[in-house]
Amino acid sequence: MGIATVAASSLLLMGGCSDKEQESLRRLAQPVGITDRAPGIHHLWMGAWLAAILVGILVWGLIGYACIKFRRRRDDEIPVQTRYNLPIEILYTVAPIIMVLVFFFFTVTEQNKVLAAASETGPPDHVVTVVGQQWSWAFNYDQDSALDGKTTVHEVGTTAEPPTLWLPIGKSVELKLRSPDVIHSFWVPAFLFKMDVIPGKDNHFSFTPTRLGTYRGRCAELCGTYHSRMLFDVKVVSESDYAAHLRRLQQEGNTGAALGGSEVNQQNGLVNQEEDLDSVKGATP
Repeated sequence: MGIATVAASSLLLMGGCSDKEQESLRRLAQPVGITDRAPGIHHLWMGAWLAAILVGILVWGLIGYACIKFRRRRDDEIPVQTRYNLPIEILYTVAPIIMVLVFFFFTVTEQNKVLAAASETGPPDHVVTVVGQQWSWAFNYDQDSALDGKTTVHEVGTTAEPPTLWLPIGKSVELKLRSPDVIHSFWVPAFLFKMDVIPGKDNHFSFTPTRLGTYRGRCAELCGTYHSRMLFDVKVVSESDYAAHLRRLQQEGNTGAALGGSEVNQQNGLVNQEEDLDSVKGATP
């Protein structure tokens, strides 16, 4: 009776949801992916939830069974209190280890697929160097074939005017992640994936956009005062629109690479410590 009531209530609640909300519920609140790598990540997400639900049903079922089966009755004596039960202790030690190993296997397998090269037959169609810095983003379209294959153009944002990363649909893209100051994290929820942007470490990943539209991105690593304003957009467009945007950046004079500070510990507005120390030593008392 209770299960039937819960099921009926759930159906009634879902009936009052919009199509978009119902789709979100079916995906367990995960966004619809917009890259060729997203389906595998989504399957891993759903599999993890299924495993968690099955374990929850088993554990709560055993708890309920024990509460009902072995409840104390009025005339019952207190049951024998054993210090340990070797078979049960082995079970609840071995079973979690097996579960973790299974999760680990599927996670590593999918991770290898997600981080694989854009194409087994050659380099990606487009390469974008993404620079995360306090507190915005710069997108460098490296020697892009949409221009002459030799010119790099860039777009730099601010906390007041977030930049937009343009990507051509159906074309393989490699994102190279760089930081001149502190650790950031490049996160586009619609990618179902994020990766840290670490000073001194060249992180990168590849994918092919599969859905047109504009999607929100942000920094997912607490990086300082204006971390919450490190926002950007991702616009997936046709190849002709992508080429037109790069030509527009070139006409505006946004040529060359915008990589932030040349040193890992260099930040705009701060004087080099050694130069500052030399100026203090040379000052007249």
